[in-house]
Amino acid sequence: MKLLTLIQRGRLVNPFHAGAVLGRSCSDRIPVTSHGNVSEENQGKIIQPKAVSGFINERLLLYEKLRAHYEERLTQRVLKESRPINIFSAGRELRGESWKTTPLQVALQIRPDVAHHAVCAKVNGDLYDMNRPLEGDAAVEFVMFDSREGQSVFWHSSAHILGLALEQFYGGLLCSGPSTEDGFFYDVHLSGSTVLGSHLPDLEAMCRNIIKQKLPFQRIEVTREDLLDLFKYNKFKMRVIEEKVETSTTIYRCGSLIDLCRGPHVRHTGQVKALKLIKNSSAFWKGDPSQETLQRVSGTSFPDSKQLKEWEKIQEEARNRDHRKIGLDQSLFFFHDLSPGSCFFLPRGAHIYNVLIDFIKGEYRKRGFTEVITPNMYNNKLWEKSGHWEHYGKNMFSFTIEDEMFSLKPMNCPGHCLMFDHRPRSWRELPLRLADFGVLHRNELSGALSGLTRVRRFQQDDAHIFCSMDQLESEISGCLDFVRAVYSVFGFTFKFYLSTRPEQFLGDLEVWNKAEEELEKSLNSFGLPWELNPGDGAFYGPKIDIQIQDAMGRYHQCATIQLDFQLPIRFNLHYMGKVEGTVERPVMIHRAVLGSVERMLAILVENYGGKWPLWLSPFQVMVIPVGASTESYAHQVQRTIHERGFMVDVDANQGTTLNKKIRKAQLAQYNFILVVGEKEKENMSVNVRTRDSKQHGEHTVAALTERLAELRDTRVRNAEEMF
Repeated sequence: MKLLTLIQRGRLVNPFHAGAVLGRSCSDRIPVTSHGNVSEENQGKIIQPKAVSGFINERLLLYEKLRAHYEERLTQRVLKESRPINIFSAGRELRGESWKTTPLQVALQIRPDVAHHAVCAKVNGDLYDMNRPLEGDAAVEFVMFDSREGQSVFWHSSAHILGLALEQFYGGLLCSGPSTEDGFFYDVHLSGSTVLGSHLPDLEAMCRNIIKQKLPFQRIEVTREDLLDLFKYNKFKMRVIEEKVETSTTIYRCGSLIDLCRGPHVRHTGQVKALKLIKNSSAFWKGDPSQETLQRVSGTSFPDSKQLKEWEKIQEEARNRDHRKIGLDQSLFFFHDLSPGSCFFLPRGAHIYNVLIDFIKGEYRKRGFTEVITPNMYNNKLWEKSGHWEHYGKNMFSFTIEDEMFSLKPMNCPGHCLMFDHRPRSWRELPLRLADFGVLHRNELSGALSGLTRVRRFQQDDAHIFCSMDQLESEISGCLDFVRAVYSVFGFTFKFYLSTRPEQFLGDLEVWNKAEEELEKSLNSFGLPWELNPGDGAFYGPKIDIQIQDAMGRYHQCATIQLDFQLPIRFNLHYMGKVEGTVERPVMIHRAVLGSVERMLAILVENYGGKWPLWLSPFQVMVIPVGASTESYAHQVQRTIHERGFMVDVDANQGTTLNKKIRKAQLAQYNFILVVGEKEKENMSVNVRTRDSKQHGEHTVAALTERLAELRDTRVRNAEEMF
């Protein structure tokens, strides 16, 4: 039985069609396999709809009325306001008509291939649907899937496809369905006991059927009152409307799905050529465990089936490189239920951790940073003063001491403000660069914890720069150079993003605009490409986010440079100016390069696949005696190399052959393997080979240690080849 036939068991044809109105609920819809047939395990079973499933028909009827009114208003606007406009795109100037000409029509005139593949358009800097009419003179760009903005729009459109399938298939209450860094998800509230995980193949088949129908995305603007009527069946959507919509907003229709959304979206579902649902997990409304329990279905999608196949290969490689697996195999770290989200670093893992911190400390000395140590626990009066309690309180570990509320610090910045303010400051001290590796705690939900990438206890290479306005540009430039210097050592390529004012922010709009202008100026001066990431700034200031690309082509957010005019105001920070008797307020820059050391270590584990470069390696040298007579000499060599600060071991197991011991060391990823026999003992030398089976012959221990130290200290990535 085909899926479409199942759907047609109601009184009408395809309910996904843009013009359809449902005639009955989805009580008779049965799960289907990826081929569109009823799955064997579900034959004879019926997924009972929830009580709200009848809302679909009523909602569609109301939507059609609202759409008719909206299109009537547009028609009147076209008649009264349409005029010739100038359109600039791809180096060409075109003529069009306001409220008539669309980005799609512009693309068809310039490059038809782009017209069919563009995810959306950017009109005067704002994202637009390809079919949305231009309202005036416009600079038009076309956003493709290979950009961050394009992926976000594409995956958000895919979330609507999933939402349509969830609503039709299970009759649940849809909550939120955003794009993520590598895909999308949709949260749904089901009143019954249905667990979606066992039905993912069926749900995926339904999504593919929706894709085949090339259902258009339709956008209309609706008043707050009409929204409350349209979504009265869904308490979650009602909460969003009541909290965020003041007068009006936009909604989108895709098939029978109607959803609150600012857009934009792809033109139709057929642009999504490949979709895969990945997992089902539990979630909470707004991430709050005290709120309703939801089910989250996550997936990814692409405009080409080849891209999905490439993605699947990368996922397989990622599973083999998973830092949790390698961490266990190499005895680097572990986690325990008695301290969830807090890592236990074993000796070899602690070695990598400390080398990373020492690396940054060395850069600090070169760049004029001063390391400080601040408390881990503060009275909540500090967090109220800084604004963190209002914006971040639910993510903090708090407790009462002597009738006063205290919290563990989730960040260092307020403490550094106290340090700046503890005595009078002069312009001669600026820029003041304070660095802090203090332990931070954040109350992440237990379900969100994930190895080293999402923890509750961590450290950052955190620093705050207090400077004057005329020093700001050079300080940001120095931060960007710091990022480039560190990431080049790891071999990472990276991208810059300017993240601007979010919806919830502290301070005055004028100050924010000034801060964003300064960051944009610094990025332009630095000379590398960057992208705008609107609305993703911190609540206290805009920021430059840096994403690094690992060996598998994945991007990770680590470094950040955040500009802050708010905390200096809140803490009333000031310094004596150059002109006698003047008092000025400093500007504050929040800066991290590694970011969380834990998260960076996880990224490095997976980037190198456990095959560490010499300078970071917890397996730098293995000494192997040929026989019992050279075992004492092997330990002597080990002690000499150890004294130079290397991680060095001896395999003196006489119960196995030399070749097996060498192979074992290679599989364990020891950078250098030193074989010692009678000849080497007599010459005070070693026979050098590498984990890649290259043999470098006999070298004295003195010459070896000098060369290894040189390779380690210069942090070369291919020390084995350069020996």
